Formats: sequence, structure tokens, C-alpha cells
Amino acid sequence: MKKIFTVSQVTAYLKQLIEGEPELQNIWISGEISNFTRHSSGHMYFTLKDEYARIRAVMFKRENQRLPFQPHDGLEVLAYGRIAVYPKNGEYQLYVELLEGSGWGSLYLAFEQLKERLAQEGLFDLAKKKPLPPLPRKIGVITSPTGAAVHDIIRILHRRNPQVDILIIPAQVQGELAPQSLVAAIKLAGCLKDLDLVIIGRGGGSIEELWAFNDEGVARALAACPHPVISGVGHETDFTIADFVADLRAPTPSGAAELAVPELNELRKQISRNTASLKAAILKICRRKADHLSQLANRMALKRPDHFLMPRRQQLDEAKEDLIRAFRNLLAQKRQLLLQQAGKLDALSPLSTLGRGYSLTFKEADGSLLRTAAAIAAGEKVKVILHRGQLICTVEETIGE
Repeated sequence: MKKIFTVSQVTAYLKQLIEGEPELQNIWISGEISNFTRHSSGHMYFTLKDEYARIRAVMFKRENQRLPFQPHDGLEVLAYGRIAVYPKNGEYQLYVELLEGSGWGSLYLAFEQLKERLAQEGLFDLAKKKPLPPLPRKIGVITSPTGAAVHDIIRILHRRNPQVDILIIPAQVQGELAPQSLVAAIKLAGCLKDLDLVIIGRGGGSIEELWAFNDEGVARALAACPHPVISGVGHETDFTIADFVADLRAPTPSGAAELAVPELNELRKQISRNTASLKAAILKICRRKADHLSQLANRMALKRPDHFLMPRRQQLDEAKEDLIRAFRNLLAQKRQLLLQQAGKLDALSPLSTLGRGYSLTFKEADGSLLRTAAAIAAGEKVKVILHRGQLICTVEETIGE
């Protein structure tokens, strides 16, 4: 008689076999991520594949929320977890507990991803870097108050300029709470209006110990800080996200203190050198001006100004005579022209006609010129204009037209 199994029975049997194999319950698998999806629940679903095969994988929110980098398609990874059967689909899959970047390392991968994203946002742009004050009076130092770095910074700052005022703003520089502590310290520094400059940093350590300075929140707090910031984290070969965001990166905390303030004695020497150079330059200018003044004083125009003025006076008199002569000539020409025009006008004048015995007669009532006898009636008055004088007459009789 045939033994018949249901699908559920077969799936349960395979589930028991697979999940009962110890090696499959603590396994590392290398592969390339494909079909990556982050569900709204926070769970991650993807496929791990190589050249010949593939396996489905899931990483629940509980495990992935501390993942330092963002998985994506095409990323080579090492996944640790257990293989089990998902009964609903009858498929085996990898339940991932740890995920690392293959060949890169998870922290380095996270560093590169955050660096690229912040660079695209412009947080590293040189145009946004604030210039350092040439002679800061008060400097805020964000670091651990118990580490060696803070003592080095204080010692170097006081050695270079004993007059500088130093404010220590304590913060955790490693550990789980370090990013939150650093952000709070940076925001506090930003609220202190009397600070001229901020130094943030710590001594050397492993990448894990320096990781707080690669935190995105710390980076954004530094970018928003209103004061210029010098970052001095770890050793010269260590680079953090904070170094890229800060206005100036120093190789070490001690180097940050060196860059923060000029050495006072050297500054005094430089001022003395500049003062001497300025005095020499002024003396040189004064000598050159004195030589020029001496040359001017030796000129004949200044030594004997009368010799300079006499020919000018003669030229002025000659110019005056020329001007008067020209004016008289012009006046004579205009007078002659006026006489010519007056003669022409006199020839056309009615007064000349009157001088030959003629007269002009006007109605006295309206002043109109009389040209015919019909234009006036007996009894009306007329005004007769003679060559010399005029007559007021009353018309007794009109004859003809």
C-alpha cells in the first residue's frame, strides 16, 4: 500500500531535517545582494547569489537597526545566521543575524557610504568653510575631560599664547553614547557667543574607538555650528567624517592646538619685523619726496618768480590789445551793416513818401485807413497824417468815389 504525504507533512519533515543540522544553524555565507527590499516594517528582504545559485534571505528589524551601512543590490557581503524553512512557501531561506561588507568591512563600508552622501549634499564644500580668526581670544575645546588629548591641547595653547582663554566642553568620545554626547557639546558651543573658535577631537585609537566622529548627527551638528571648527581626531593617518565637515582638519589634537593660535613670541617678532620694514619704506618715500622738493626749489620759476611772470604779463598785455582791436573791427563792421540796412528801410518807409507832400487819412472813429471818398460820410471826423504833424478834420462833403 502506498504511503501518501501531504504537502505540509513533507515541508515539516524537511524543516525538521534542515533545522536539525547544527552546521546550518550557525553559518557564514558569502554572496552578492540582489532584489533588495526594505519593508515598511523595517525588515530587510533580499537574495544572496553567486555565479551558480541563489538563496533567499531575511534580516529582521531587530537585527538590522544597528547595521552601520546601507545594503543595496550588487553589494558583496558576508551574512551570518541560520537556515530554516518558511512553511508557507515551502522554501528554505537564510535568517540573517549579522551582515558585513565582504572585503571592505562593515565600518569602512558605512564610512564610505556616509561620506559620499554628505559630499553630495555639499557638507564638505570648500566654499562653506569658515575662516579661522587670526588671533582668537577664547577657544572652546570639545573632548574627554580625562583624556591625554585635553592636557596636550591646553599645554600647547598656553605655550603659544598664555593670554588665550580656554573653555573645556566635556563630551564622551567613544562608546555607544558618544555621538549623542558630542552633538550636545557642539550645540552648546554654538550657543556661546563669546567663543571665537572650537576644537573638537580625541587621541588615537582603533576605528571602532574613533567611530563616534563618523556619526551623521555629529557631522550635521558640526556643519551647523556658527563658530569655525578645527577637527583633530586620532593620528595623522586617521580620517573621520568630522575631519571633512570641519573648517580645518588637523592631523592630531596637538596639531589642532598648533593651528588654532599663532605663537605669541613669534607674532611679536613678526610685528617688529613689519614695523622695521614699514619705517624703512616710509623713510625711503620721505627721501624721494625731499629730493623732488629740492629739485623744485632749484627751478628758476621758484627762485626768481619775476622772471617767470614778466613774459607772461607781456603776453597778457598783447592778448588784451589784440582783443580790443578785434572788438573794434567787429563793431565797425556791424555799424556799417546797420547803416546799410537803415538806408534800405528808409527807402521803403511811408515817412519818405509823406515828405514829398503826400498824407495819410484815417477814420477817427475806428482808425481805419481811407482809400476812397465813399468810405467816409459827411459830418464824420478824420485824422490826416502829414510829414510833420497831423490834422483832425470834419468832412463837409464827399465828392466822387
